[in-house]
Amino acid sequence: MKMVVCGCCAASWRRCVVMSLRLLFLLPAGLPVRSQGESQSDNKQMDNITIRQGETLFLSCSQGDFVTHTAWLNRSSILYAGEDKWSVDPRVSLVTLNQDEFTIKIEDVDLTDEGQYICAVQTSSRPRTTSVHIIVQVPPKIVNLSKDLVVNEGSNVTLMCLANGKPEPAIGWRMLSPSDDSLSSDSEVLEIPFISRYRAGVYECTASNDIAVDTQTVELTVNYPPSVSDGRDVGVTLGQRGVLQCEADAVPEADFEWYRDDRRIFNGFDGIEIEDAGAFSKLTFFNVSEADYGNYTCVAMNKLGSANTSIILYEIIEPTSSTLLQVQDGNSGTSTVFTPTCLLLIVLLQLLLKF
Repeated sequence: MKMVVCGCCAASWRRCVVMSLRLLFLLPAGLPVRSQGESQSDNKQMDNITIRQGETLFLSCSQGDFVTHTAWLNRSSILYAGEDKWSVDPRVSLVTLNQDEFTIKIEDVDLTDEGQYICAVQTSSRPRTTSVHIIVQVPPKIVNLSKDLVVNEGSNVTLMCLANGKPEPAIGWRMLSPSDDSLSSDSEVLEIPFISRYRAGVYECTASNDIAVDTQTVELTVNYPPSVSDGRDVGVTLGQRGVLQCEADAVPEADFEWYRDDRRIFNGFDGIEIEDAGAFSKLTFFNVSEADYGNYTCVAMNKLGSANTSIILYEIIEPTSSTLLQVQDGNSGTSTVFTPTCLLLIVLLQLLLKF
């Protein structure tokens, strides 16, 4: 196995190729080296070949009659000389070699395979070359992306996304969840000044070219202090079960505290149960007493601040025998229940009717 690599730095690329062919074919030193202005009748330039990274490249040239030597070269390095493989690259292999065709293939093409390839044919009289330029396209790949962020409301936020690819990919940002078309960018950077809680969510970076699309996401969390919903007063009959509820919106989630006047209430105190679940807190009385009626305060707090609301637990009085008067109809045997106020109105009405 042999490898010929031209080391001519100052010489032209064509002169390097000719030197490689002289070494390979043992051509005489007098083999002419044409300049760009001279005839190119024996040197054919094929159209560029564009191939995607990872695909298999087939290189083929015609042979013709009276061929004594033939070779495929890449940047003056010999890949194949006839049936002999000179390249040490395992991806390179011979496909066809006969009087009409000389074809090799390169599997799993990479960006390093891009460049000029030459099929050199030595006839009984003079050499003939066919050259082709290979362009390797690479799908986009996001290589640098902002990490998931946690910021406080009012901060300035910058999201960055960098990608490689060939052709160079176009990069863009958008708010993915919740979807918001008004918040987007057609560049590598997305700027969000004075961010609010409503801009929290998942942001998507997209890198695309003619080959493919690559996407990655960043989650943006916005911290803000609690805000508490107005409390709803609760009426409960003496001896019954009563529940006071408190709801707070906050990130991170709020911690809750309950107070009666200036005294903090703890779970299990005087048979009271406190239960916190996410954005909600419940204060439960299992057997309401006279002493339980009054004004209660729910305080929600996190590291950014606090908020509170007041809730009144008041008594509902059920009707009793002492507060009702019962009048029986002698004809039907039915009875009607009247409150003292209603009975007073009936008496007044009767007096007016007499006059």
